[in-house]
Amino acid sequence: MSYDYIIVGAGTAGCVLANRLSANPDVSVLLLEAGGKDNYFWIKIPIGYLYTIGNPRTDWCYETEPEPGLNGRRIGYARGKVLGGCSSINAMIYMRGQRTDYDHWAELGNRGWSWNDVLPVFMRSEDYQHGAGTYHGAGGELRVEERRVNWEILDAWRIAAEQCGIPKIEEFNRGDNFGNSYFQMNQHNGVRCSASKAFLEPVKSRSNLTIITEAQVQRLKIAGKRATGVEVNIGRQAVETFQVNREILLAAGSIGSPQILQLSGIGPGVLLQSHGIEVIHALPGVGENLQDHLQVRSIYKVENTVTLNQRANSLIGKMAMGIEYLLFKTGPLTMPPSQLGAFAKSDPNQPSANIEWHVQPLSLDKFGDPLHSFNAITPSVCNLQPSSRGHVRIKSANPDVSPAITLNYLATDEDRAVAILGVRFTRRIMAAPALARFNPQEWKPGPELESDEDLARAAGDLGTTIFHPVGTCKMGNDPMAVVSDRLAVHGIEGLRVIDASIMPRITSGNTNAPTVMIAEKGAEFVHAAHGSG
Repeated sequence: MSYDYIIVGAGTAGCVLANRLSANPDVSVLLLEAGGKDNYFWIKIPIGYLYTIGNPRTDWCYETEPEPGLNGRRIGYARGKVLGGCSSINAMIYMRGQRTDYDHWAELGNRGWSWNDVLPVFMRSEDYQHGAGTYHGAGGELRVEERRVNWEILDAWRIAAEQCGIPKIEEFNRGDNFGNSYFQMNQHNGVRCSASKAFLEPVKSRSNLTIITEAQVQRLKIAGKRATGVEVNIGRQAVETFQVNREILLAAGSIGSPQILQLSGIGPGVLLQSHGIEVIHALPGVGENLQDHLQVRSIYKVENTVTLNQRANSLIGKMAMGIEYLLFKTGPLTMPPSQLGAFAKSDPNQPSANIEWHVQPLSLDKFGDPLHSFNAITPSVCNLQPSSRGHVRIKSANPDVSPAITLNYLATDEDRAVAILGVRFTRRIMAAPALARFNPQEWKPGPELESDEDLARAAGDLGTTIFHPVGTCKMGNDPMAVVSDRLAVHGIEGLRVIDASIMPRITSGNTNAPTVMIAEKGAEFVHAAHGSG
């Protein structure tokens, strides 16, 4: 019941940590996952996200608080509930962000987090389809491959974007993402490459690594100002206590990590006291600084081409897609939700690309609903650097009660302006000559909406998450920082947070690859602190 390292959460970061720390045979590692095993059929099939997101078997099925910026709506907030965490249910897009993201972290005083510092870390764990090079690594655990299906309408959209000033580029992930390109993704020959498959499966038989699923941490044990262990409800049968010899590594994600800290008496004093929790260590930033990418999903009907709507709404089309996948591991069943991306400035005064499109050859009213009966595409645009900030706060001292998740989307004039400019930019692309033969007709938000006021309201109606929460245990040395630049919790010994919650500011793009990098660096810090590695 005593381990050198206890890792709380077997999501993306936890799987990386378990791999790296258990590589030292002289230490014992315990990996705790509140969800179940990742043996559900639909996890490995890329398009299976349609059946894993919103499924209580694989998703915590959180819901946000009512969002004023979304015209009072609550939205579903998926978080992985299996080994591999969100990497087992996400879009599989491999996106590092931009140089400016990490250089900004370093400018805040965080040593070793600039782009030049983190690029080699990204490359170390990568197994790139085309081999090693200046920007890519080969032979690592995390497979990165190109798409395995093509759509005529997406090829045309690339040309249209170029006609509107967004050039075609070979790939993203080189530091400056301005341009348009197809996304690279975490797949291996048409099968999802989750963090569990990449980092955990190859090492799960190590004798010094213990993995327990359905193990929900109730709280951390703190003696004085040192973390000494965890209380865990295993299989909802009994609460057991595990002692730690060296460090507890909290890797439960941007929702789970602040919740566990708050339940353990570490966080904003007034919040903890309001729920009858003794304040072990007042740390006001725990759960604050929540950031996410809000996408505004325009939908355009198209003609003279085939989209997934047409193929998926036909029995013959479904059979053809299934047969193609079974025989060749290609075709629409290998698709992430979005295959094509573009980065640009919402206005010329921006220092770098600050908006991104995720372009989908399909359409639906909302995630989980059936595809529309007509052919359509969805060019969603998001603000990469929102100024709005939200929070995660417990609603009860009971660990089974989900915390309140408040994003405060579109709370600032700046964010509303970027949303409006993003919709207008989308309209320019859809009206470009390259798309004329498809006769695109705006279905949502609707061509009748022209004023800034109309488009701001439409952004609130159509806006939804891309599931990129970060920042709730941010790294730094200011009064609201939770961890140091070595990811150690301020004021508590033997405790680190190592996951996406440590980002002081959100990265420009999908956040799974940065989380792998964060875990790699976190493992380095742990090794360095204890003279092992």
